[in-house]
Amino acid sequence: MREILGIVGIVVAIQGTLGVVGRVVGEKPWGVLQQWFDIPAGGYVALVVVGLVLAAWGESGRAARKRA
Repeated sequence: MREILGIVGIVVAIQGTLGVVGRVVGEKPWGVLQQWFDIPAGGYVALVVVGLVLAAWGESGRAARKRA
């Protein structure tokens, strides 16, 4: 289950990064989420942070299992 959440975290972090970069470089955010939702710039930053936390948590589960 942790590995699945880690993969979801990577996808969320990528979508958040695309949203932030799109707002900085262009007029509107990039990625799939901008087609479905109207997320403010701070929301994309929060998505990056949440995605990175989920990815790190998923990877820590994999590392613990390798040690055991």
